[in-house]
Amino acid sequence: MAILEVSNITKKFHNTSVLKDISFSLEKGNALAIIGSSGSGKTTLLRCLNFLETPNSGVIKVNDEVLFDSNNRKKYSDREIREKRLHFGMVFQNFNLFPQYTALENVMLAEELIAKESSDYKSNSKEIHEKIKEHAIELLTMMGLKDRVNHYPHQLSGGQQQRVAIARALALKPDILCFDEPTSALDPELTGEVLKVIRSLASQKTTMIIVTHEMAFARDVADSIIFMDDGVIVEQGNAHDVIENPKEERTKQFLSRYSEG
Repeated sequence: MAILEVSNITKKFHNTSVLKDISFSLEKGNALAIIGSSGSGKTTLLRCLNFLETPNSGVIKVNDEVLFDSNNRKKYSDREIREKRLHFGMVFQNFNLFPQYTALENVMLAEELIAKESSDYKSNSKEIHEKIKEHAIELLTMMGLKDRVNHYPHQLSGGQQQRVAIARALALKPDILCFDEPTSALDPELTGEVLKVIRSLASQKTTMIIVTHEMAFARDVADSIIFMDDGVIVEQGNAHDVIENPKEERTKQFLSRYSEG
């Protein structure tokens, strides 16, 4: 059974259609890579899944729960939107860490904010805080950053900052981890650090959606690939098949241009 089902999603900005009838599904424990030229709609699709943008039409389900249905015109409260976002852990291109917080504090922040909304927080705040801290240290250790937990973002390399961002995205145990071109702001050496972490997560069967321009990485790590162009899904299928033996002419042209570049 699919953990994520996306049906007929469209998105317009003013009079420009950015997403046009997007439909796909993702199985639990699988990694999906989304490829395509800049402006093809990849990032907008991720932002719609994470409720940073609202689609104009379509349906989004996670674990058979309807998170969005354009036929339901209910206006969701901020708290309801936050709850929907908990299904997705988001890793952005440029890290988006809070500069005033240490690596540890960045990872702890969301979990602490949610804990403070619980009825037993005041009476158990110290115990809850220590548990959240312990969890955050475990995640940063998993990212190879045990000796950097008290460093601020400006004291970390780009690769280290992105690994903090991955730890933060994992902190709330999302159903699906989403990466929006996670290496685009990094030089080749630091890119390798981050791709190694994502490969490790894939080997652990973490359910992921990865927007990437790293074609070899997508072929090797993803179970399936979607190629987008001009807001539509042109081709989707087994990762190796799409990269090595694309069926659609637009996919062939894109991969050809990419390899030439």
